[in-house]
Amino acid sequence: MSASIDSAKVPQFFCRQPKSVELIQAEPVFRSLPNFQTPEPTADTRCAQFIAGGKAFLYTLPSGVQVVDTVTGEVLVRIPIEDVFETNISPNGNYVTTWSKLTKDPAAGADAAPAVYLKNVNIINIDLPNRTFQILHSFLNKTQNGWIPQFTADESVVCFYRNPYSLNFFKLAGASTVFDFSKPLYTLDLKEFGKIEDFQLSPGKNPSVAVFIPGQKGNPAYIKVYSLPNVKSPVSQKQFFKGESCTFKWNALGTSILALVSTDVDSTNKSYYGETQLYLLDISGLFDQKIHLPNEGPIHEITWSPTSREFAVIYGYMPAVTTFFDSRGNSIHSLPKAPRNTILYSPHAKYILVAGFGNLPGDIDILDRQNKFSKVVSFQASNTSVCKWSPDGRFILTATTSPRLRVDNSVKIWYFNGSLVYYKAYTELNSVDWRFQPLTDFPPITVSKADKVDCEPDQSAIDYLNKQPKKNAANGGKVGAYRPPHARSSASSSGTGRSLADLHEQRVGGGRSFVPGMSPSASTTNVSDPAGSESKSAQKNRRKRANKKNENDSPVSSPAAPAPAALSTPATAESLVVGGVFSIEEKKIRNLLKKLRAIEALKQKQANNEHLEDTQVLKIQTEDAVRKELESLGWKGDE
Repeated sequence: MSASIDSAKVPQFFCRQPKSVELIQAEPVFRSLPNFQTPEPTADTRCAQFIAGGKAFLYTLPSGVQVVDTVTGEVLVRIPIEDVFETNISPNGNYVTTWSKLTKDPAAGADAAPAVYLKNVNIINIDLPNRTFQILHSFLNKTQNGWIPQFTADESVVCFYRNPYSLNFFKLAGASTVFDFSKPLYTLDLKEFGKIEDFQLSPGKNPSVAVFIPGQKGNPAYIKVYSLPNVKSPVSQKQFFKGESCTFKWNALGTSILALVSTDVDSTNKSYYGETQLYLLDISGLFDQKIHLPNEGPIHEITWSPTSREFAVIYGYMPAVTTFFDSRGNSIHSLPKAPRNTILYSPHAKYILVAGFGNLPGDIDILDRQNKFSKVVSFQASNTSVCKWSPDGRFILTATTSPRLRVDNSVKIWYFNGSLVYYKAYTELNSVDWRFQPLTDFPPITVSKADKVDCEPDQSAIDYLNKQPKKNAANGGKVGAYRPPHARSSASSSGTGRSLADLHEQRVGGGRSFVPGMSPSASTTNVSDPAGSESKSAQKNRRKRANKKNENDSPVSSPAAPAPAALSTPATAESLVVGGVFSIEEKKIRNLLKKLRAIEALKQKQANNEHLEDTQVLKIQTEDAVRKELESLGWKGDE
């Protein structure tokens, strides 16, 4: 890669596969970096990420960690630590921490009880200009939960815990210093309150730390915020009784923090996903409050604006509500209800992406924050598991990755007006991310004509779009309802499907049924079976019903009259299901409709707070599957 491309400051992203990794230059020319040497195809690449500031790119091999230059592709540093499963980078990219596979200490013997393991977490200082590294500290952590040491924004202090009740803070003075990690600079001891479930150091010039202590054995849960280096008393705190886990999100300035607290079980039995509460705290201690959300249901997403002056929340049962709040927790705008669970601000906070991924269809709305949240465009990126803005705020990356989905793994790049500009498919894709670059590397986005013109798509996007099925202009792109094979040749094959009301009318009409297109009156007439498909017992029952009807209609008992001539007209197989016998598809529909009615009854009990057994709750959760099966059999509508 030539230096001229770097001076143009174009966006760049990586794609990691199980046994390979590649760097790709984005617009205007989508191509792999020519000087980057991909790993050998036999080597597993478990981790890959850009080092902060985009100075270098790091990926792991079974033999160690490689750090390469993002412009020349040249290997800068090789760190010989084997079997690294996870990595983390400090804010300025001067420190790398790794978590390696647990290995028994050979010096202790294979039969030692309890087993003795080698230290598997390493804090490493890397010096890219001099192409050197130094392992500053190593310690043992048997799980991949809570092992990551955290650094202050200026990387002068590192923090981690050696026991679940306290946090240790250590001074980092430089690569040449011999560190003594046995003597922390200061320690935050919270044993009197309980075990520390999670903690998060703030960004910004004035470092703070937020900790979460879950409630146990009748004790309340706590959120406490400390301003470093004062760890004696919190500057802000919140106490509550419902809280088992917590997710912290600081704003970019490190002045306020959102705490999303959740429980696994909803005590009101209204939600399968438990309960969620959102709290807002600041480092000044002026306010700490719960964010009141008017709609019931889980909180799907919380995110801060890059300006640190507002945040957004998606909450409630689907379709969910998206609401924007100022930095003091006051509501400033809400979007209409929609199936959405993802919200992302562009790096310059001009545009906002609101989307529904995961088990939702993948609909994406782009809003203009500087124009009263007006919608710029809507498009769809189905099966998306990764979605990120480019560092210049002009492109959106969406990807389908494994193991979230093991089919159709791919990367798509969209221009912010919804135009697809790049596509690449993979047999298996594990991770993908943009290279970080500051906004100052790119011209600002204005409302000029140039920004409204579609970006020139890459040939890969053109080829991909040409392979997609075309919409039928005659019917507006709508696909007709599915019809079972036995009904496709009937006169009613152009129908749009049967509703639940139609099928109910058939069932109550003397237990007989008719295929679509047949007049309802014909379905109530007893017709002899010329093809001989009616069983003897069915014929006998039919004659009994006819005789009884004649006796009721006549005031004087008389011999049974012969059947009217009209009844002797032969019936075709397409026009009538004879003798009240349903087809296989109709039997399935009838049984599925019974299930739906049972589910509705259980849902009514659940709404009335009546106790339900576990099997009944599981039955309610099968409603979507039952409705999908009904649709596949040609049923449409609601009861």
